[in-house]
Amino acid sequence: MDGKPAFTEHRIPGGQGKIYARDYDGAGPAFVLMHGFPDNLRIYDDLIPYLTKAGRRVVAFDFLGFGASDKPAGASYSFAQQLGDLQTVIQTLGLGQVVPVAHDSSGIAAINFATEHPYKVASLCVLNSAYDNSPLNVWPEMIVLFADPALEALALAFAQSPAQFEWLLKWQQQRFEDLMPPDQRQHFEQFMGPLIADNFVVQPGAGPALMQMGAQFYEELRRNSGRLDLVRALDIPTKVIWGELDPYLNVAMGRERASYFRNGSFHPVPAGHWLQSDMPQRVAELMLA
Repeated sequence: MDGKPAFTEHRIPGGQGKIYARDYDGAGPAFVLMHGFPDNLRIYDDLIPYLTKAGRRVVAFDFLGFGASDKPAGASYSFAQQLGDLQTVIQTLGLGQVVPVAHDSSGIAAINFATEHPYKVASLCVLNSAYDNSPLNVWPEMIVLFADPALEALALAFAQSPAQFEWLLKWQQQRFEDLMPPDQRQHFEQFMGPLIADNFVVQPGAGPALMQMGAQFYEELRRNSGRLDLVRALDIPTKVIWGELDPYLNVAMGRERASYFRNGSFHPVPAGHWLQSDMPQRVAELMLA
């Protein structure tokens, strides 16, 4: 879509630093867009124009330690902290009822926010994301490297070598590209690949946040498996919109995720892991329907 919609920038005080947010004017309930481990709010650049053209308010933000949010030395990053970031953004901007939109690791913050504050959630959108310790889970090798305690020394060696870390990013990027059709692969290489690389290679980067969050990942998944009764008790319309060409978070995982919700629906899209960038118009149509 041609043209970039205008937004207001906010730097919202959080517990350990300021959270960067972009606020696009429109009618509520606002879509609150969240990113995952390897990226930042710009993964929604292609999607947002379709949502704002429909007249909806949109807020996208970077979790602390990622993107344009603060990366304070010695900060402590956790899934509880990310849930707190989401709560802070919603409260500070006075958004009222919202539609949390999750992708990748932010599925955890979005779903747990809904279980803890169901009256604040008009509906929920879940895009190729993590939540619980399902036997269907398959994770990217880069995430496994930082999540598996047995690989801690190797992970630290990669993290401390910018050249090796850049190689790891490129290797993982290629794995995500393998199933993409040519047009999606070209866009990924021109836009998403550099966005992810810059998130870590340009300093200060998101490496410390990724390492800390990765080390907690498996335990958080186990913890969320114990929260599934709370998820199943939700009576909130939930759209699980899933890229079918994701080589890791596969269609079976998406279908299972949709089955967790009493009022859930499953919508496969012929796109990769970053489906909001691969097929933004289709994803927006599903979100707005």
